[in-house]
Amino acid sequence: MRQQLLELRRAMQAHGIDLYIIPTDDFHASEYVGAHFRGRHYVSGFTGSAGTLVVTADWAGLWTDGRYFLQAGQQLEGSGIELCKMGEPDVPTIPEYIEKTLEAGQTLGFDGRVVTARQYEGYQRIAEKKQGKIVSDVDLLDEIWAERPALSAEPAWELPVSLTGRSRQEKLHQVRREMEILGADTLILSSLMDVCWLMNLRGNDVDCTPVMLSFAAVTMTDAVLFVNPAILSTEIQAHLKEDGVTIRPYACVYEYTKKLPEDSTVMMNLNVVNSLIRACVPASVRVIDHVDPTELPKAVKNATEVEGFRKAHVQDGVAVTRLMYWLKHNVGKIPMDELSVAEKLEEFRRERPDYIGPSFAPIIAYGAHGAIVHYSPTKESNIPVEPRSLLLADTGGHYLQGTTDITRTFAMGETTDEEKKFFTLVLKGHLHLGNARWKYGCTGANLDYLAREPLWQENMDYNHGTGHGVGYVLSVHEGPQRIHWRGAPIPLEPGMVTSDEPGFYLEGKFGIRHENLTVVCEGETNAYGRFLHFDYLTMVPFDLDAVDTRYLNEDDKKLLNAYHAKVRETILPYLAGDEAEWLLHATRAI
Repeated sequence: MRQQLLELRRAMQAHGIDLYIIPTDDFHASEYVGAHFRGRHYVSGFTGSAGTLVVTADWAGLWTDGRYFLQAGQQLEGSGIELCKMGEPDVPTIPEYIEKTLEAGQTLGFDGRVVTARQYEGYQRIAEKKQGKIVSDVDLLDEIWAERPALSAEPAWELPVSLTGRSRQEKLHQVRREMEILGADTLILSSLMDVCWLMNLRGNDVDCTPVMLSFAAVTMTDAVLFVNPAILSTEIQAHLKEDGVTIRPYACVYEYTKKLPEDSTVMMNLNVVNSLIRACVPASVRVIDHVDPTELPKAVKNATEVEGFRKAHVQDGVAVTRLMYWLKHNVGKIPMDELSVAEKLEEFRRERPDYIGPSFAPIIAYGAHGAIVHYSPTKESNIPVEPRSLLLADTGGHYLQGTTDITRTFAMGETTDEEKKFFTLVLKGHLHLGNARWKYGCTGANLDYLAREPLWQENMDYNHGTGHGVGYVLSVHEGPQRIHWRGAPIPLEPGMVTSDEPGFYLEGKFGIRHENLTVVCEGETNAYGRFLHFDYLTMVPFDLDAVDTRYLNEDDKKLLNAYHAKVRETILPYLAGDEAEWLLHATRAI
């Protein structure tokens, strides 16, 4: 049993808390969080990006999704913490477990700043039903985590309008128009991505996600940015002032909310804003629970942003294509392992113009590690890459012009018929989705079948989504759109950048995933309606050495050949010598 778990239970007992919740969240409901907020990792030992720890006096469980079932099972071994596989039969949701477990009069605890207002409402209903109480003003991690990192305070930086396509003032004007329609006097904005998008600022407070710890408030006449002023240069502060934005300290958002004018109306997204902010709203103030008016404009990239994405993907395509060449020509000849492959790709990316850094921790998974969907190599798990089997490389980068996310699965030498079969079936689904045309109004759920159908015909599947949105020099995972058969009812809009990434995983053997980023484009509008389609942004060959053409029909081959012709046309001018000669072969028609 982990010592951290024992210490947490002692702290719970001292505060009279019977059940304590530690989510993977910061004060902004972020998917990726800074070091200060990795308490679930500290207590449980599980390093995945998603999961919630629930602890009682005699039991502990960690809920996570299908991406992490294998990884969590391994990392929780001997920890005294049970793995609860979300979505699996007979596995209760966290609220269901709490309602079943919490006894009459007992106390439920958590740090209210890392629990959303919507989640709090659910917990409150359970506590009231059990005649219990909630303690949400104590952070037990502060008491047991002696070397807890401080809140990050890295310098922020500004994106010029030449890259964003829209000024701060234009974005604020659009937000105010939406507020006026909804009857809101004030907007409280909590999402780090949305604050940074609105302010045309970026930061370095979360690894691989260029955001700054901040909140924002917008009224019809002014705007406030709640941030550590020390991270803003004099120049940025002057630009903000010119645009009517006042700067106040990060934690002042709570006091600001307490002082909202009587009988006014505030808009906030209760699925994002933390429960402490919601609790600060005066009783006389009406709350409009609504999706942030920045969410859709952020997801629908303008023409400048789309062009930037294309430029970023050319540079990234050169880097990943060079890695592919390096792998093919060096495996079995020089020592290489998962970590050294990751380092080599980072080296190639750093050589590209305007590269900022990785957009997430690289997933370089050889052989059986590929079956761990979000495996990331460490010194302890690192294994050699040998001239056989498959290497899955899911990586991405931030460039000044845009963000990339790409997965390629490479044949490192001799591959089995089974590996080739599923490599090809996954590629077939990837191509079918990428070639989709649909009537406006369709959602990702309507299109998901195209990617899964080749596997479903074999009674196989993958336990993750097919596609997610991608931010513009922001989070590599962005909503509201999603491609999943259980996906949200959000229509795909022209300008949305979304991944196309089906996969297949055999535990103990291998993993396969093929991922390109796409942009939704206008198609034809006629008497039958308005039609849309995808255009690939990612420009890197698929490994033809692992393709079994018996599983591809003539239309599939045409799609693959057309994509490879575009890769060749786009990337070849940036290569020379042996690399250029090899690319001609790697993109040959089949």
